[in-house]
Amino acid sequence: MSPAVFREYLRTFRQPATIHAICEDYRAAASIDLEHDKVDLDKKIQCALLVLWSEKGPFHRMYNVLQTWQDRAAVQTQGSVMPTGHFLPEQMPKELTQYIRTFLRA
Repeated sequence: MSPAVFREYLRTFRQPATIHAICEDYRAAASIDLEHDKVDLDKKIQCALLVLWSEKGPFHRMYNVLQTWQDRAAVQTQGSVMPTGHFLPEQMPKELTQYIRTFLRA
């Protein structure tokens, strides 16, 4: 992550509204999002999927991420682990952009 991007994170994370929004997102993930997921559990995603995840994050250690999404999709799912931490777009912006461009051209 570049120093300029890091400074911007610090600036925004000092704002109460930012912290509130982050907390609300995590709260929803542990409550209403689970209810919505249960309702949709038997439905298959109908569009093409590109799944990219962090090598240093817990999902890579705990799950077969690509297979998890493939099981939820009606079409072939593409994806790859990326050698990053939590902030994938900030840590590998060029590589991420290339993955997305290639996916959208297919």
